[in-house]
Amino acid sequence: MDVLLVGSGGREHAIAWKLAQSKKLGRLYIAPGNAGTERCGENVPVGAADVEKLVDFARQNSVGLVIVGPEDPLAAGLVDAMEEAGIRAFGPSAGAAQLEADKAFSKHVMRTSAISTAEGRIFDRFSDAKAYIASRDEAVVVKAAGLAKGKGVIVCDDPADGILAAEKMMCDRIFGSAGDKIIVEDKLLGEEASILAFVDGHNIYVMESSQDHKLIGDGDTGPNTGGMGAYSPAPVVTEELMNKITREILVPVVDGMNRNGTPYRGVLYVGLMITGGGPRVLEFNVRFGDPETQPILMRLKSDLLEVCLAVCEGRLDEVTLEWDRRPAVCVVMASGGYPGDYEKGKTITGLDEAEQLQDVVVFHAGTASKDGDIVTNGGRVLGVTALGQQIAEAKARAYEAVDKIKFDGAYWRRDIADKAIKKLTIDN
Repeated sequence: MDVLLVGSGGREHAIAWKLAQSKKLGRLYIAPGNAGTERCGENVPVGAADVEKLVDFARQNSVGLVIVGPEDPLAAGLVDAMEEAGIRAFGPSAGAAQLEADKAFSKHVMRTSAISTAEGRIFDRFSDAKAYIASRDEAVVVKAAGLAKGKGVIVCDDPADGILAAEKMMCDRIFGSAGDKIIVEDKLLGEEASILAFVDGHNIYVMESSQDHKLIGDGDTGPNTGGMGAYSPAPVVTEELMNKITREILVPVVDGMNRNGTPYRGVLYVGLMITGGGPRVLEFNVRFGDPETQPILMRLKSDLLEVCLAVCEGRLDEVTLEWDRRPAVCVVMASGGYPGDYEKGKTITGLDEAEQLQDVVVFHAGTASKDGDIVTNGGRVLGVTALGQQIAEAKARAYEAVDKIKFDGAYWRRDIADKAIKKLTIDN
C-alpha cells in the first residue's frame, strides 16, 4: 500500500521511520518532510497546510492511506477533504480536532463528561480577563484558546504576571489569532505525564506512557517550548493509575465526543498533571505528541501501518501491540535562541557517528539538505533517541550521541529523564 505522510517535524520522521519497517508498505511519500524523512521515503514539495494540493497529490498517485502528523491541517479539515475524495485518512475530522484547536470547546467537553481538570474561566475581552486575574490571590495559568505550536501556555506564580500574559496574548497578539480568546486556570501541582491512545471512534488502545519536558532550561526553568525531550515509560504512571486514567478520562472523553456529534478517530493525546488527588487533564492534543512520539515508537515492535488501518476501519479491537520492555530517552537539540528568534542554515556534523552507536536513532525535526550538507531549518532541530536496559543507561547513551553532533549555536537540556531516575531510585 502506498502511503502519504503529512508533516515535517521530528514526529513525522519517527512515524516515517516506523512505517518504513512495515511489510505492507509500498511507496512512502512525505509532504513536505525534512532531511531525515528522505531516507525513509520520497519527500514531496507540498506544504502540510495546502489541503487542495495534498488531496490532488494523493488522488493522482493512487495513495491508499494518508496519515496526518501536525495539528494545523487536522483543524483545517484535511482528513475531511481526503475522505470526501474517497481517500482513506488517519486522524480526526475538523470537528473532532477542536479538542485541541479550541480550548474552550475542550473545556466544555470535559465539563459535560465529568472529567477532572483545573478550574478555569474563558475570556474573549482583555478587560474581563484582567479584572478576574486581579481578583485572584494564587498562581494562575493563562492559555491561548487556539493553536499556538505548543507554546501558548504561560504559568504565572504571581497574578500580576498573569495580567501581563493575558495582555501579551489578547492585545499584543504574540500568538496571533490563537490568543483572541484565552483560558485562565488555577495552577495544578504535581508531576506531568503524557498518555497517547489509538481511538477508532469506539475502541481505545492505550500506548506506553511517556513524559515531556516543556520548558527550555534545566530544572524546568525558562519559557515554554514545543518540548525539549521525553522518555518512555514514565514511572509516575503505575498500572493502577493507567487504569484510572483510562476509566475516568479516556473513556468519558471518547463517549463525550460521540454525544457531541464529533466522533474521534486517530491518536488522542492527554497531557496530565498527577496531583495528590489523582490525574487531572492539562490539555488534549489530537495527534501524536512531539517529542513523545520518538521514544514511544522506538519501543513499538508492532506494525504501525497495520494499527493505522485498523483505526480507519473501526477494528481496533482486533489489534494487539507488542512493546520493547526497555525504556527510551529522547533529547532535543535546538537552535540557539529558541523558542525566541534563531538562525537557520547552520551545517550539522556528526550525525553518522551518533547513529553508529547501538540502539540510537537521530530523528530529524528542523533540518534540510543543502549542497550535499544537512543544515538547520527550525527551532527544534534533532531528537536524539536511545534505548537502554535501564532508563539511566538510555539517558547516558542518548547524551553520548548528542555529544557527537555539532552545529553552531546548538542547545539542549542536560537533565532529560532525571525525574524518572530519581523516582525509580526512591521507589527502590
